[in-house]
Amino acid sequence: EVQLVESGGGLVQPGGSLRLSCAASGFTFKPYTMTWVRQAPGKGLEWVSVILSGGDTYYADSVKGRFTISRDDDMNTVYLQMSSLKPEDTAVYYCTRNDWGTADYWGQGTQVTVSQ
Repeated sequence: EVQLVESGGGLVQPGGSLRLSCAASGFTFKPYTMTWVRQAPGKGLEWVSVILSGGDTYYADSVKGRFTISRDDDMNTVYLQMSSLKPEDTAVYYCTRNDWGTADYWGQGTQVTVSQ
């Protein structure tokens, strides 16, 4: 059974940092593209970042220069290091497995709240 379990969310002040983790199981992790997607309160889903199986990374303009995606194929885990956080980064963050451009499995999400 494919499972994606996010962790690391929480409450942080503006300008602070958090590192999200997504532990994958139930499939061979290394060949898959993994993404982070977020949903702010009352808004739709927003793609945040992607890391390809070879390690190439891409970011939404809204997070470029502040967030860093990485992966540890030995640990079957993908990370999202978030720095210089802003209130508008407040959202539920999901990791997804991508298969031929489709997010076919999602984690349960982890809440990130950026507030004084």
